[in-house]
Amino acid sequence: MRVRRTAAALLLTAAALLTAVPPAQARPARPAADFPTGTTVAPDGRTLFTDQAGRVVEPRGFNVDKYDETTAADLRAIAARGFTLIRVAVSWDRLEPAHGHYDDAELAKLQRLLDWADQDGLLAVIDFHQDVYGPAFGGGDRGIPPWATRDDGLPFVPDPDDWFAGYFQPAVQAAFRHLYDDPDLRRWQAEFYTRLAGELRGHRSLLGYDLFNEPFGPVNGDPSDPAVLAAASAQLEQGRLAAMYQRLIGAIRSVDQRSWLFVEPTVLVGEGVPTQLPGFTDPRPGAPRLGYAPHFYDTAVEDGADWDPADGFIEAYTAAITAYPRAHRLPVLVGEWGPPNSRTPGNTELVRRQIQAMTGFASGWTMWYWCQGEGGYCALGTDGQPAPGDGPAFGPYALALAGHPSGESWAADSYTAAFRADGGWTELAAPPTARITVTGTDRVTIDRSTPGRPRVRVPRGAEVSLTVAVPAQAQARAQVSN
Repeated sequence: MRVRRTAAALLLTAAALLTAVPPAQARPARPAADFPTGTTVAPDGRTLFTDQAGRVVEPRGFNVDKYDETTAADLRAIAARGFTLIRVAVSWDRLEPAHGHYDDAELAKLQRLLDWADQDGLLAVIDFHQDVYGPAFGGGDRGIPPWATRDDGLPFVPDPDDWFAGYFQPAVQAAFRHLYDDPDLRRWQAEFYTRLAGELRGHRSLLGYDLFNEPFGPVNGDPSDPAVLAAASAQLEQGRLAAMYQRLIGAIRSVDQRSWLFVEPTVLVGEGVPTQLPGFTDPRPGAPRLGYAPHFYDTAVEDGADWDPADGFIEAYTAAITAYPRAHRLPVLVGEWGPPNSRTPGNTELVRRQIQAMTGFASGWTMWYWCQGEGGYCALGTDGQPAPGDGPAFGPYALALAGHPSGESWAADSYTAAFRADGGWTELAAPPTARITVTGTDRVTIDRSTPGRPRVRVPRGAEVSLTVAVPAQAQARAQVSN
């Protein structure tokens, strides 16, 4: 399993600046997750996903690995815990190891994972992943293939104590510059995206694509200077990265009109630096299906520190994250978040505060990372239960909200949604021990016939507040057995 640290220590100073069709015969073991077909804007300014019935849907789940780690049992367990979404890292290098040659075994492995997701009613976001560009610079097999790597013969000296520092090596800077600028590399990248989208199009579990993981680019000047770094990020987002995203949107849309396409800012957004990305055009017929997929990491925590609630991270991040998606009416899907070790007191509080914050700006999220172990970002402990400190991520929430929301909040062991009801069923993810209360009407129907997926119905037009509370002990051990 990949162990990651997202940002080098020098990024900490930037905060001071305030950036294939699915098999028809496969019958899902669970009800299929509601595919978002549109959006609505909540009073708090968030753009939220809506399903075909007009209900607000909030996909939540975990990052998984398509290679040799994730099993059918993993996806079954994710769904059984009440989640509806996975984010799947794919690698251009593994899928197209030689130019024009696609690895059929790797493509089949990815298709199989999506089939498993479908059987468990999960949606999937395909993450076009890279770390320090790709394998040519020690990035394992995640990223741009060596045959698409041009480093101009410049040096690359890895830092064994800080893999992220590799981004600033001259060879890596040159490789990114060529990827953005060279016409043949642009064409080859677009061809790869088109080919993969053609392979996966129409799959019932496919929510969409995260177009480029943690984008980076050339830095002209001293990267230890926060002003230089912020200027380079803005220049990249306004220029080369924006152009790449628009090309890749067009490449996927040439074969797939259904999927959602998500753009990522640079990692500086985690330091409170707002993105400078422009708006994008979606050539699909009808309403656009574009979204925003930032990551939510604290640099100091990524570098091994226990979180200090006084560092202002949550406040700076929230301030930086809201303007762009609101201006362009984009749903926010937080693609990665969570500390390396949630067991320490500060990091336990960080998880709680991140969940609380995301109810104010996000339309969904995938936590890093679904695995079992001691630390190492594993969401599960060695006993298979939520890791100490990660419990809030497993708390109750609304899978589908039948009405127009006026507010959403999370507190210790409880979830509350205020909304004007449309008369349909609101579906919840909550263990059988959950206490469900509705204020604003005395005409409430609660259906608990599906374990872990209770439903609530109130009359059309009623202005209600729905609260799902789970006793702390029950929350710690809650398992849905489907």
